[in-house]
Amino acid sequence: MGKVKKLAPRLRILFGEATALGPGKVELIEAIERAGSISGAAKHMGMSYRRAWNLVDAINHDFKEPIILTNVGGRGGGGATISPIGHEILSRYRKIEDRAMVSVAKDVSLFGRYLDEKSKTKS
Repeated sequence: MGKVKKLAPRLRILFGEATALGPGKVELIEAIERAGSISGAAKHMGMSYRRAWNLVDAINHDFKEPIILTNVGGRGGGGATISPIGHEILSRYRKIEDRAMVSVAKDVSLFGRYLDEKSKTKS
């Protein structure tokens, strides 16, 4: 028998056609913060460096200012950090997420009753 999934909606902030920020990008930004590099974050998340780099590029292009600051590699170089505006955006995203989850908790719980049992388990 698989693990029971936590029934929780995932928040994506959309503006027009683009997903400005969602759970995957937020997780990547936070992983970069912990690892201090894009490659370290990619390894932690089980994704390719190329995929992580493309997401970083997309994130930085979606905002007026860079969210992730990168340093050129080489001897004593390399790495990535989160900009001050990046920290503010992460904080605001988490606040919006918390408020959204509180406001829909009861409905999500009731909605879960309609799901097939196989949808609630993870292999």
